[in-house]
Order: sequence, then C-alpha cells, then structure tokens
Amino acid sequence: MAKVAGKAYDINLLKRIFQYVKPYRRVFFWSLVLTITIAPLAPLRPFLIEYALDNYILGEDKSGLIMMTAIMLALLFIQTGMQYYLTFFTNVLGQSTIRDLRINVFNHISKLKLKYFDKTPIGQLITRTVSDLETIADIFSEGLIVIVGDILQLIAIMAFMFYTDWRLSLVVLIPMPLLIAATYIFKESIKAAFQEVRTQVSQLNTFLQEHITGMNIIQYFAREDQEMEKFTKINAQHRDAHIRSNWYYSIFFPVVEIISALSIGLLVWYGSKSVIEHHTSPGVVVAFIMYINMMFRPIRELADKFNTLQMGMVGADRIFTVLDTPEVEEDHGTLSCDKVHGRIEFENVWFAYNEEDWVLKGISFNVNPGETLALVGATGAGKSSVINLLNRFYQINKGSIKIDGKDIREYKLDFLRSQIGTVIQDVFLFSDSIANNISLNNPAISLEAIKAAARDAGAEDFIKRLPGGYDYDVMERGATLSSGQAQLLSFVRALVYDPKILVLDEATSSVDTETEHLIQLAIQKLMHGRTSIVIAHRLSTIQNADKIIVLDHGEIKESGSHQDLLKLNGYYKRLYDLQFNSSGIEKSNI
Repeated sequence: MAKVAGKAYDINLLKRIFQYVKPYRRVFFWSLVLTITIAPLAPLRPFLIEYALDNYILGEDKSGLIMMTAIMLALLFIQTGMQYYLTFFTNVLGQSTIRDLRINVFNHISKLKLKYFDKTPIGQLITRTVSDLETIADIFSEGLIVIVGDILQLIAIMAFMFYTDWRLSLVVLIPMPLLIAATYIFKESIKAAFQEVRTQVSQLNTFLQEHITGMNIIQYFAREDQEMEKFTKINAQHRDAHIRSNWYYSIFFPVVEIISALSIGLLVWYGSKSVIEHHTSPGVVVAFIMYINMMFRPIRELADKFNTLQMGMVGADRIFTVLDTPEVEEDHGTLSCDKVHGRIEFENVWFAYNEEDWVLKGISFNVNPGETLALVGATGAGKSSVINLLNRFYQINKGSIKIDGKDIREYKLDFLRSQIGTVIQDVFLFSDSIANNISLNNPAISLEAIKAAARDAGAEDFIKRLPGGYDYDVMERGATLSSGQAQLLSFVRALVYDPKILVLDEATSSVDTETEHLIQLAIQKLMHGRTSIVIAHRLSTIQNADKIIVLDHGEIKESGSHQDLLKLNGYYKRLYDLQFNSSGIEKSNI
C-alpha cells in the first residue's frame, strides 16, 4: 500500500481514486473545461481597466468608457456564472465519488472476519467511513481541480504582466523567492499538524463511541467523574492539535501580506519613476496593482490547497488500507441445495484465535438430523467457539466440519448461514420497528410470517401491548425493551427464517422466570424436526437433550445423555451438584 510520507500527492492513490470518478467522467470533463476557461478571465479585467484608463478616461472619451464598462460588466457576469457551475460540478463530483466509495467501504467492512473487529476499534472504522472520506471529497471541491485552476490563473496573470511591461514585471517579482520559501516551510509544517489532527479525531471518535455505548456501565459504577477526566484530556489533545495547525496559518498569512506589500512598494517606486519618465502609462501601474493582488491570492491559497490535497491523500491511504485488508471471509464455496437435512460432524477440530493458543483441541462429535446437542462447561471452555466455527465466522486450524457429509467450506457462505438460525445471549436490536428487527428488512418475509413466528415463540402478547404493535420503534439497541423482551425478539428473528439448524447460545440466561417458561415451551415445539445445538449454564434447560458434551479447556471430557453423565460421577455430575445444591433446589424436583 502506498504511503503519503512527505508527499502532497501520490500518483498510485490518485489512480485508485479516479477509478471511482469514471462513472462521472462527464462532470469531471466539464469541471476541467470551466477551470481552463476561467483562468484567463480573471487577469483580463485588469487588462481592460488599463486600456480604459489610458484610452478613455485620460482621453476623456465618455462613450468609449461606457462601452468598456459594459464589456467589463458582461465579463463579470460570465465569470460569475462559470464560477457557479464550476463550484457546483466539483462538489457534485466529490460527493458522488465518496458516496460510491463509502458504499464500497461499508460493503467491504460487512464482509470482514470477526477477528478483524476483535482488534480494531469501532470508532476508528467510523472515522474512516465518515470523516476520512470527506477529505477525499475535498480533493475535487477544494484540492486537485482548484489547484489546477490556480496554477493556470498564475500563468495567465504572469503572461499578461510580461506582455504589458516585462521590466516592471521583473521588478515586482523580486520578492517571489521569499514567498516560495515561506510557502514551502508552511506546507511542510502544516502537513504534520494536519496528520496529528486526523489522529486526534480518530481517537476522539473511538472514545466517544465506546463510552456512549457503555454509558450504563459508567453510571452503574459511578465512574462519571473519572471518565470525564479522560475525555477532558483527549479533548484537550484534539484542541491542541487544531490550535497548532491554526498557529501556522497565523504566521503564514501575515508573511504573505508583508511580501505582497513589498511587491506593491517596488511597483510604486519603479512604476512612478517610469510614468514620470514616460516609459509607461498610469493605466499599467493601476493594472499591475490588481495583478499583484490577484497573483498573491492564489499563491497564498495554493499552500492551503496542497495541504487539502495531501489530507485527501492521507484519508485515501487510510481508507484503501481498510479496503485492502486481507481479512475478508473468503467464499469459494459453490454448493447450495434445495434441502438441508442438518447432520453436523466435527472431525478432529483444532482452533486458536491467536497462533497456537488452542481454544479447541481435537474436538470430534456428530449430531444427526433432528437431534439436540447440548454443550456445557465453564466459561472459556470453548462452547461459543464451536458455534462461531459452524457459522464460519472463524476458520479452523486443523480438522474438518461437515453438514450433510459436505465440508462447510464447500457451501456458499450466504447459503450456509441462511440454514443456521442463531440466538445469542447479547441481543442486538437496531433503531427500527419490531417487524423490521425480526425480518431484518428482508422483503421476502411477510408480516404474516413474522406474526406466526412471534406466536410460536410466545412473543405475540407483549408485542401487541406495545404502542403500534409490530410498528413500535425499539430505539437504539432496543433501549425501550426489557432484556427478556429483546431476547424473545431475537428468538423470533431466528425462527422466521425457518432454519434447518437451530443454535441457542445462552438463549434464556437474560430472561425472567415467566419469559423463560414461554421460551421453553416454544423451544420444545420449534426444535421438533430441526437439528439443534444448545449452549447453557443452567443444566435444567438441557436435560432432555439427545446428547450432552462437557467441554473443559477446549477438550471433550464427557459425552452422553443426562442420566448417563450423572452415572459417570465426573465433570457433569460435579457441575450438576454445584449448580443445584448452591441454589437450594432439591434434585428430586428436577
């Protein structure tokens, strides 16, 4: 990946950006045409003023002056209209480009492996997808095309100046090396400042995203003051980065004004002398005053525009780094079939999240179609990892996982996951209606199907009590629902897709007794005809499973039915005794 180190632009990055400009090549073409056309119009006005002063004002030709004034007004209106369309076109080009690029970035992020999100702050990805992309839009609206226009305008101004009086032009350009040196120093200094600003913006977004999402934890433990101190420090660093960048501007702009004043001073000295000696005309001196003002403005802004272009390159580098992230879930599968029976086989599966820190060690088991497998064990035993591997959220290191005798990597990824309905403990609900949270805005799922699934899951009663029923907005992360209600909705969400394989990962751990009873009744009905994998800490919920596997540190310690495992008097028996004795429940009543 090309880096932006020390460059105001990077040709490879520009090539990649311009791939997104291709659909809007007509807008880009007209932007360039307008830029090239506008460049000579600006210095044309001083040239006309010079002509009018020398020939009509000093010559006392009133009719000629009126005609020249009309020509200059017409030129002003033409230039204003062209400038309007240039600004409009460049902004349309920039916003259209980043719209397509943002879609591409989001689409890529949605296909990344979960492992990538385990180590990448969400706030950083938000910065990449929002503010870093805006800097690319600035490449077109304030950077590349504007730079081309300013350079062309400078060329046109100097051409008019040297055409009018080359000696006077050389005199007024004496301070130019000072301006070039000041501009270079400013450009290099502001570059580092801008990069620091982008870094601080990313850190601020990351902090805010994490802490606003986890605000309930902060308030539960009365950590508001401590977290405010952290935020104050990060916010101060963000402020200081902006102040440093503004400090360079506060130095550079006055320096430019001083150099501009030097040029005008030289013009007054040499120009007045030339007028007195009749080597030049008063109109030329007036025109040169305007030329100097017009020349120094784009030079002063060029440094700023180059930094805008450079920040666009920095943003593009960061965005393409995300797009070039190789941790996309590869999908080479081609298999999809009309019917999945639901036979699951794990054959000597080894898996580690980090190198060879094994989470699963040689796991082997099989579940026949329609059977229920329960996984139990202490936290960290590897239960959830089994589910993640079955859904291909992570790739196994050794062994194989099969469904209906076919390796899961042979199935199309979308098809595979469409056959597995998963209910997890940490329910995520979007800020949307009940119906859309269940169907996930899938147009193929009708409201009738949603209601039928809600009835089967026992969620219909509480949904009907909500204002608006299925149209009720649950707000962000389901903030207006209880944890039990949210859990029921996640259960309905899984069932409405009618999966052949049902996965319940601590599906009843966050619900009250009444809601758990509703879910248990629904589970007994809905597991019928489906292959089910249940992860549960509460052993009372899995005693009717066809097979129970006890995991410990990634290894299968015991396997069998509830009664068989109790007879072994091993791991399962100890878990059973510990759980029910500690809760004061008579085993005979279970």
